[in-house]
Amino acid sequence: MADKRNLLYLLQNPTEPAYVPKGDKKVVFDIPTDYIADRYKHVGVQLFDRFGEEAAERIPVKQISLPRLGDILKLSRQANFSLFIPFHRKISGQLIDIFMGMRSIDDLQSMAVYARDRVNPYLFNYCLSVALLHRKDTQGLDIPSFMESFPDKFIDSQILSQVREEANIVPTGSRTPIEIPIDFTASNLEEEHRLAFWREDIGLNLHHWHWHLVYPFNGPSQIVNKNRRGELFYYMHQQVIARYNFERLCAFLKRVTRYCEWRKPIPEAYFSKLDSLIASRSYPPRVANQTIQDLSREQDQVKVDVTRLEQWRDRIFTAIHSGNVQDEAGKMIPLTEFEGIDILGDIIESSTKSPNRPFYGDIHNMGHIFLAYIHDPDHRHLETFGVMGDSTTAMRDPIFYRWHACIDDIFQQFKETLPRYPSQGGSPNVLSTFWQQSDVNLTRGMDFQPRGPVFVRFTHLQHQPFTYNISVNNTGGARQGTCRIFIAPANDERGNPWLFRDQRTMFVELDKFTVNLQQGQNTIVRRSDQSSVTIPFERTFRNLEANRPAEGTDALEQFNFCGCGWPHHLLIPKGTPEGTASHLFVMISNYNDDRIEQDTNVPCNDASSYCGIKDKLYPDRRSMGYPFDRAPRDGVSTLQQFLTPNMRVQPVTIRFTNRTLRRQQT
Repeated sequence: MADKRNLLYLLQNPTEPAYVPKGDKKVVFDIPTDYIADRYKHVGVQLFDRFGEEAAERIPVKQISLPRLGDILKLSRQANFSLFIPFHRKISGQLIDIFMGMRSIDDLQSMAVYARDRVNPYLFNYCLSVALLHRKDTQGLDIPSFMESFPDKFIDSQILSQVREEANIVPTGSRTPIEIPIDFTASNLEEEHRLAFWREDIGLNLHHWHWHLVYPFNGPSQIVNKNRRGELFYYMHQQVIARYNFERLCAFLKRVTRYCEWRKPIPEAYFSKLDSLIASRSYPPRVANQTIQDLSREQDQVKVDVTRLEQWRDRIFTAIHSGNVQDEAGKMIPLTEFEGIDILGDIIESSTKSPNRPFYGDIHNMGHIFLAYIHDPDHRHLETFGVMGDSTTAMRDPIFYRWHACIDDIFQQFKETLPRYPSQGGSPNVLSTFWQQSDVNLTRGMDFQPRGPVFVRFTHLQHQPFTYNISVNNTGGARQGTCRIFIAPANDERGNPWLFRDQRTMFVELDKFTVNLQQGQNTIVRRSDQSSVTIPFERTFRNLEANRPAEGTDALEQFNFCGCGWPHHLLIPKGTPEGTASHLFVMISNYNDDRIEQDTNVPCNDASSYCGIKDKLYPDRRSMGYPFDRAPRDGVSTLQQFLTPNMRVQPVTIRFTNRTLRRQQT
């Protein structure tokens, strides 16, 4: 039987054929002659002889009866791929279905080898990664970071040119990391550039890619139909906006302006400086003062008017304020207090779980497409989509946050309709942030000779580790509670104290965990690196070979899921040199009201707040974002008035020091 780990070689060096040596072991797939792509068939034997001589290990590939790839092949190998484009979503679902339907590892390997050199590389990588993540017989495989396979989606094209030069000229062992400048997309004449360090953070964009890998919106039902999937879409992106707004206040910018008036021009521009290695095209820029227009792009099978986007929005608002959505059979489904947000999330992101996609449409995804094609809506200039069309690059563009602020406003209008939560009755703390430089190896994504490590060095935000010390007086008997920790800026962009109805959407979750409380005084000590939101740097940029758990161990069982989580270096907002006044909120809620009866003692359960737990229910019965997800009860206009006896707020200061430290290699 084939070794499932061999499938990972198919994700390396994406533009090189399957029979070219892969990895440090120089592995070659011994493929049937019929599997050679048409463009190489006339020289097939010569190619086998040439590359076979370099092989240190040969992997046999058996010939099987192959399903037709059909429409999947209509996406050119030189095209870019977008999950937001309906046709691309459709064919990705078909290819995932084919990979999921293979009866064994042997058959999956044969099918994947056959498809790899025929299918668009971005599409192939995405679909095989989703299948490996969800098939029972490939559990525990370490899916490589997308940056390792396609560094062009994360790194400036000038840096990649230097990487190639380094690989061709400097021998392995003498190569030094090539530093990525922190200011490479704009100058400080553009005020939005103050947030470039955050928007263009590699770990942040990898988080967005991996989240959509774990929660795809097309494919077999067992892949899409995950517990509270729609609500998690709402909450993860709401937290992104809250964190972004916190960073904006630290940079002395106002909160992000919602992009909800779609007939007006967008004043800010964005130039990514990214090139697609596959398509050999630059991502088109989005210049200042452009307006979205009706789309008519026959090649992408996209033809939709701005009026349709407005129609979908109005129908969703009607559903929110009537309290019901209508399914395709005309049946009314109530948007209940706890399940309604999940239904609404499935409608707005328009996954296959949407109860009525023809009626409520595809507002979130199509909004990305309108913005991605703003420069060439009718394809007259033969341009591909901009960064907003790709989940790996979209978070770089300031318009991403304006668009998602509009999407979040729809969710907040629903939250406003829900019952309010009832009342339940020293020296300033300083959080320190600074710059840090870290190295990432690009070897697996660059198709060049000779092989060997080639590193880039990038600069990112980091914070000093810290510890929470929480004192709890339990007046009852021994019991369990859920400790919920959030942080928000203490003042708005004008320096004034918040009205609570505005501040509540600014709270970002830092941690959530279960505590055992004895009668009387209790002291809870919790380290910042234990956060239920984040994953460590090593997991965000993990090495495929190092520290790999042994086959058959519990640690390997869900290893791939570990890549989903907010990057730990972005746990705390940047702050300011003067210190940003903030409110650290701690709440102990009754665990009996939070409890989900299931075993969560599984690997990679430590970033559950934004990612859930693989193959488990979301580990909290409460609404995501509780207690800040709803409008306050009557009479509450400030945070202090909102507090109940099981809540406390501690003033803290976030102080940024403009120094750069080199990360210690482990």
